[in-house]
Amino acid sequence: MELRVYRETIEIIRELAPVVGAIERRDIDLARQLRRCSASVALNLAEGQGASAGTRTQRFLSALGSARETMACLEVAEAFAYCTPPTALTHRLDRLVAQIVRLTFGRR
Repeated sequence: MELRVYRETIEIIRELAPVVGAIERRDIDLARQLRRCSASVALNLAEGQGASAGTRTQRFLSALGSARETMACLEVAEAFAYCTPPTALTHRLDRLVAQIVRLTFGRR
């Protein structure tokens, strides 16, 4: 069974593509980092789906860290005035972080 949060992550990555392009024109390294960390969210979620309990938690924690890193890349790009990420995209990322927290730690 595929996690809905995985599908959401793939959609967010699609929305990130033009933002990555805008950042890349000003800062290739930051754009590469944004690509790596956003891809890492999806890859760790996918890996965690088929893992045992302890390994699953570790993969989901890695996905959570990468989701937060993705948001940090966008905030750095905005601080350097490379681009202004769409508000809807940053809100989706915030919700994604919350979903991964619930997935990792349960409803607390």
